[in-house]
Amino acid sequence: MRICLIAEGSYPYVAGGVSSWIHSLMNAMPDTEFIIFAIAAEKKQQGKFKYQLPPNLIQVHEVFLDAHLNEQAKWGKRLGLTPEQKQDLYALVSGEEQVNWPNLFQFIRSDQYRNVAEFLSSKDFYDIIQDLAQTKYSQVPYTELFWTVSSMILPLFLIIRGDIPKADLYHSVSTGYAGVVGALAKAVYNKPLILTEHGIYSREREEEIIKANWVKGYFKDLWINYFYTLSNSIYNLADEVITLFKRNQEIQIELGCDPQKISIIPNGIEVSDFQNIQRTLPNDKIRIGAIVRVVPIKDIKMMIQMFALVEQKLPNVELYIMGPTEEDSDYYEECMQLVSILNLKNLHFTGMVQIKDYLANLDILILSSISEGQPLAILEGFACSKPFVCTNVGGCRELIEGTNDIYGQAGYIVPVMHYEEMANYVITLCKNETLRQKFGSNAFQRVANLYKRSDFINSYKEIYARLGGD
Repeated sequence: MRICLIAEGSYPYVAGGVSSWIHSLMNAMPDTEFIIFAIAAEKKQQGKFKYQLPPNLIQVHEVFLDAHLNEQAKWGKRLGLTPEQKQDLYALVSGEEQVNWPNLFQFIRSDQYRNVAEFLSSKDFYDIIQDLAQTKYSQVPYTELFWTVSSMILPLFLIIRGDIPKADLYHSVSTGYAGVVGALAKAVYNKPLILTEHGIYSREREEEIIKANWVKGYFKDLWINYFYTLSNSIYNLADEVITLFKRNQEIQIELGCDPQKISIIPNGIEVSDFQNIQRTLPNDKIRIGAIVRVVPIKDIKMMIQMFALVEQKLPNVELYIMGPTEEDSDYYEECMQLVSILNLKNLHFTGMVQIKDYLANLDILILSSISEGQPLAILEGFACSKPFVCTNVGGCRELIEGTNDIYGQAGYIVPVMHYEEMANYVITLCKNETLRQKFGSNAFQRVANLYKRSDFINSYKEIYARLGGD
């Protein structure tokens, strides 16, 4: 069986999180062939893989969203769009109606126009923008609207007009562009399609756009609705939709996914992989750790502000932020400037490290994200009996507090961006070794019994065999 895994902004360019999940899945199924359809932001990432690719990964099909057109087109051509095609294109950019995705795919991949530049230069496209301007953006400069919508749909059209590798089954690991590619493969090849949604992609894009400086205020709703529209493509066409925890399932249903399609398969790890690690540093300090990429969605600045309060109260603490720093170099530089402004002496960015080399020496783990799925970092910390203080995002509350299980509290949950509350809980744990040990023991019992790697792998093996054949 050959499976095409469709990933956006993750494997094989980014380490950790969803990428680790993909890598683990492929390595656990050595007799299955995999193709990675990898969607990345910038062409400069081409071939720069963070992982040693497993031998059963037979192809990495790379697509970049910043690919520029070298095409020429005359302005003002009529393409002969049908009323249905016009309706679907307007629904795509306005977010006001349901898109008939198979019909839209057929048009975008058709020979009604030579290339994307010809479509964007056509009178038909102008008509769509004119309708949008009159109905929703009458007070906005027309040229701004035109170029905004053009920038929205340009990468989408390029992806849809591109090649799709042939496979027996397609498995998107998010909605968004990856979801559209999965839906397209379903429409083109009529093969089974699975979606695994770790975090709610459209909600994450909404949070980013609200904060973004590159989107003008009056266009924020346009971009937000656009990403919700993209997500609906795979919700509609997927044969099965998998999520990692109950709250995500509830959100997917709210967003229009058929509840009959949805099942829950939690992440899993092998706790025995973490049992032989040994402390190498003396117990002279309390060491706090964060296994995290240094990017805005992880809100590292909140973490830094939190630690500033902790360091003021407790002189014998250190914070290790463990994860790649190069993914967003500007944000990393801003974080370093904040560390300098706050004059923090005991905060260390380690970059990429072998997490096992650090975990035994840590006393508390933290996570300050503004959005998450079901973090593998928490499961890894639990496997080492470490208590956590986390923001209330994704599946963190279920992991920390349990879902009516018998294992007890494994740390504390705080609201997003509440660095003072997080600092108070961290200080409480720093001062109370007995509480740390109790929470750590609860954490280990929960992960060892409820989040087994074998359960996670066997669930996907069963789905692949059922939908894709032997």
